[in-house]
Formats: sequence, C-alpha cells, structure tokens
Amino acid sequence: MVGNTSDVDGDNFDWDTEDELEIGNIPLSCSSLTLPGGVGTIGSGEAGPSCSKTIDRFVGMGFSEKMVTKVIQEHGEENTETILETLLTYSTLEESPEGQVQHNEPDNFSSDCDYEGNLLNDFSDIDSSDNEDLTNLSSDEENKIRPLVAMGYSKEEASIAIERCGRDCSLAELTDFICAAQMARATDGDYPLEVKPRLNGDYSKQKKRKLLECSKQRRLEKRIMTEDDETIRLPNPMTGFGVPTEPFQRVRRDLPEAAIGPPYFYYENVALAPKGVWTTISRFLYDVEPEFVDSKYFCAAARKRGYVHNLPIENRFPLLPLPARTIHEAIPLTKKWWPSWDSRTKLNCLQTCIGSAKLTERIRKALEEYPDSEPPMRIQKYVMDECRKWNLVWVGRNKVAPLEPDEIEMLLGFPRNHTRGGGISRTDRYKSLGNSFQVDTVAYHLSTLKDLYPNGINMLSLFSGIGGAEVALHRLGIPLKNVVSVEISEVNRNIVRSWWEQTNQRGTLIDLADVQQLNSDRLEYYMSKFGGFDLVVGGSPCNNLAGSNRHHRDGLEGKESSLFYDYFRILDLVKCIMTRN
Repeated sequence: MVGNTSDVDGDNFDWDTEDELEIGNIPLSCSSLTLPGGVGTIGSGEAGPSCSKTIDRFVGMGFSEKMVTKVIQEHGEENTETILETLLTYSTLEESPEGQVQHNEPDNFSSDCDYEGNLLNDFSDIDSSDNEDLTNLSSDEENKIRPLVAMGYSKEEASIAIERCGRDCSLAELTDFICAAQMARATDGDYPLEVKPRLNGDYSKQKKRKLLECSKQRRLEKRIMTEDDETIRLPNPMTGFGVPTEPFQRVRRDLPEAAIGPPYFYYENVALAPKGVWTTISRFLYDVEPEFVDSKYFCAAARKRGYVHNLPIENRFPLLPLPARTIHEAIPLTKKWWPSWDSRTKLNCLQTCIGSAKLTERIRKALEEYPDSEPPMRIQKYVMDECRKWNLVWVGRNKVAPLEPDEIEMLLGFPRNHTRGGGISRTDRYKSLGNSFQVDTVAYHLSTLKDLYPNGINMLSLFSGIGGAEVALHRLGIPLKNVVSVEISEVNRNIVRSWWEQTNQRGTLIDLADVQQLNSDRLEYYMSKFGGFDLVVGGSPCNNLAGSNRHHRDGLEGKESSLFYDYFRILDLVKCIMTRN
C-alpha cells in the first residue's frame, strides 16, 4: 500500500491515506479561526489542497474556475451535489438571451447527510455499465461524457448529445439537449432522442429552469434507484459474525461450493469503499458474504474493515490478554491532562501520517488565552476537530501531541519496536503502521485454524505489509512452516524479515516483491516444494477506495486498487493447482 509522509501541517496536508476518518462531522473544509488577542491564525483562509482538488474536479467538467470558486464560497466544498446543482443553474441562466443571471439556490438533496453517508454516496450516481466503454473514446469525447455519466445520464444519451451539439459545446448545452429530448419523449412517445433542439440561445429563462429541474429530478431518481439496488450494505454496529467483547450471537452461514477450503483464504480492505466495490469483491471471491468489523471492539482505536474469507466461524477465541479498549487504559499518562470537555474514549482510525508541531503549537496558544477557565465553545470545537482528525492526545497542560510509533504498534497489536531500527525512518514507521492489519481482529478470525493445523501452516501472504497475518498466527501459537510473502515495499519486507529472525521462527520465509510477477509456474514450484498452501491472505492497496482525496477514489479500476484482481487471480490459480494435484 502507498501512503503519505508524516509530520505535516494539519491545515495544508493533502490526505491520501488508506482509510476515512471514523468519527462523523469532522470538517475538512478550508476555514479560518482568529485567536483572541491577535495571536496568529488557526487554519487558512485560502483554499488549501482539498479546496483546490474540488475546484479542479468541477473545472474538469467544463465549468469556469471563477464560477466554481464562487459556488464553493457560498456552499462550502463538502456537499458536491449542491455544488453541481448550483453550477448548472448559474451556467444555464448565464446563457439566457436576456443575459441576466439570477442566483437562485436549488434544492439540497443531501445537505443533512453526515460525513460517512457522503463517503458512501459519492459514487452512487455513476452507472458502472456506462463507464466500462469510456476507455474506447477519444480523450476530448471522454472528457465530455464522463461528467454527464456522473450526473446520471446514460452513455448513449451523452454520446448522441455530443454528436448533435458538437464537441465544443458547453456542459450546460449538453444537459439542455438531453433534457429537452427527455421532455419531448414524455409528451410524445415517438420523439427520438436524436432530434436536435434549438441551441442558439433563444430559450426563455422559464424554459431553461424547467430543463434544469428535469435534470435534477432524473439524477435524484437514478440515485434513489441505485441505492435500492445495492446488495451489500454496511452493518451497524459493525461487529461482523461476532466479537469477543459483545454478547454472543449465533450466526450461521452457508458457503458456496466453489469457496469451500482448503485452501482457506482471507481478504481484507477498507469498509468505506465507493458504492458497489464490495459487491464486486464478493462476486469475484466466489460470492462469499463479507464480514464487516470495526476494530474499536478489539482495541482503543476505530478501524472499519471488510473481510471476505472461507474460514470457520464457530469456536473463535481472542488473543490474551485482551488489549486496552479505551484511550486512558491504553495510554494512562494522558489521563492526568485530559480536559473534561474532551469526551473521547476511542481514537480515530490510525493513519499513515501525523499532525505537525506547528499545529500543536497553535492549539497550545489558543488554549493559553484562557488560563483560569474553560475555553469558549468555538475554541473547544476547533481543538476537538483537530484532535479527532489527527488522533492528538493530551501530554501536558494545554499540550496535545500525535501518537508515537510505539503507541501505534501497541494499539494495532504488534510487538513493541516491531517497526523500529534497521535504518527505518520515523516517517516510514507511520506509513507502514497506517497501512497494516489490526492484529487482534485478524487473530480472532484466524483462531479457528489452530486446531486444524497443530503442526504448522503453509501460507501465501499477498500484499504482506509489515506481517500482520504472520504476527497474528504466531501469537495464536500456530507454527509457521513455510511462508511466501509478497510485498512491494522494501522497507516492509525488511521489517518482516527482522521480525522473523527476532522471534526465532523455525520455518522458511521467502519474500518476493511483486504480485504481478507471481505466475502459475512459480506457484507450482513453491506448491510442489511445500505441498501446497493452507492459507492465502491478502489486503490489496486501498488508495483508490478511501481517503479524503475524492478525485482519485476510482474504485477497483484505480491504478493501485485494481491489484485486487491479482489477489483473485493468484487465489484461483492456487485452487486450480491444488485441485489438479
């Protein structure tokens, strides 16, 4: 997995991490806060990287940068649906014959959605069947069609509109054309889409508004329809088939015949992925139902993940001793300095980066303005937003600090100093830990293998990271006979190799760099040497599935996250080879 560097300025950092923030309502917009007494400024009044990406996104759809900036100033950058509706309104009215633009705000469909709701719905308007054929188009036509498909129109409608109106026409003209055809068809069923309406600017404002309302209604209807058609929904609470800290619930599941092991397989990725991703993952992995679990039920930090596996689910057991489940239990020294108005008991998802010294210094100065009383609500809100965003903890009076790497190791279930030494930088430690498994969660799922493999296990570990699955099996007391570990990061490979040697493993560790070079010949060689694989574990990169960098949330078609298909390819090869032999 690929993450960003650490120790960055909290206001100017461009998120590109492997998960979303787990606590809702954390503002990621560009805002400013002036401290009392003229002590500096908290935040930035200018458009930071997040704002610039939102601007780039809509400029790429054909809107002017000036118009996009104005709309974002009016509505903020979080509700992209409202931004798009307002841009369409402005574009349509600007092109009216009278030339008078009246900025009437459109209705907001989802202004009250919480942060996670927006994450799950960002891509609900995109019809995947329409997107599949876009790669065959010219770049100009593709750039025109993509935003139209994203608005809810079909690829056929978008293509015909571009053909009839010309590739140089504006996005507003294209939507006018499509809506006019739809309205005409509604009146006269024989009206063909191909009939070109008048686009020479002689529409009245009233008609333009009707066309816009037609466009809005169609997008809303399609959005509702796709939500109803979604087959996999995230559960609440996110406890999967059971967790050791919650009341036991008997769960029964019937695996499809093609999924029954051995080999057993275990695939992990972020739960908060674009719409339809987990349906696709499940379909490729033999239609096995995903198990969604938040690691806050295992430790003091949230970590929402989906797991697709064919492991037994009866008679699971947790690692002992059970890890601390609250911040104060996990990091007791913070309790002395924890203010009463900070109500956190759990940390947010552990990321690949940390807040900067400049950020913590600004927080200190803001709080020191009120030495004998609680800070006002606006200061409390600012501090809490930053603490949740960056997982800051209290280390002194008015002093917050990011977690240390050894504290993150403890929270994730790794041994102390697991990522330390060997020339590994502090930045690399945060990056590697932020992309890893939560060991206690994974061990709970793998615990059913202990009785099945008392003499040891042969494992193929794809996208191994820092060896979360290996550490989990070792802590469960399952001997590692032979492990083929495939990991692109040399830093991570060195961490796993060092752990293997320090824990005096008696088995064989073979580390490879690239899953795409693991073909059937190499698999047959290793499987004939070891007698096959008992377990195939992996968690492919989630760079295109999660993170606040929405522009690159391309789902499983993204450059990095498409490596999921290599996990399936290799697993299927292993199953075929074992069946043949």
